[in-house]
Amino acid sequence: KVAWVGDPECMYTYSGVQKAPQAWTKELIEMRRKLEQFTGHTYNSCLLNLYHTGDEGMGWHSDDEKELDGTSPIASLSLGARRKFTFRHKQDKTTISVFLDHGSLLIMHPPIQEHWHHSLLKTKTVTSPRINLTFRKILPRI
Repeated sequence: KVAWVGDPECMYTYSGVQKAPQAWTKELIEMRRKLEQFTGHTYNSCLLNLYHTGDEGMGWHSDDEKELDGTSPIASLSLGARRKFTFRHKQDKTTISVFLDHGSLLIMHPPIQEHWHHSLLKTKTVTSPRINLTFRKILPRI
């Protein structure tokens, strides 16, 4: 399950589907406020992904869609099950993995999306849900 939340102008296209944002909830507004205070960056949108178990994952990709502000980091907050998150270099295929526990905050600063893919690989060992919130900055439409 996926939800796209953001300021009204934050249209986003990924995997060939254009998403109009749902309105911010008061809880997400508060999370965004704390995140902005902690990171010193501003965010105008959030992609939420629910993974019911380890049978669900996300394949190799980079968050490099044209709508994204390439100068702004993406902040990824993990809630729920511990999962292994892996980066793979686009040229030499080197991999680096990190386990994201409940409450983990992973900040992907530029230019990571230019040089690395990342993935949440499927696993049979995880039987509980995980929610991932990725706070992003979308460029204004011209």
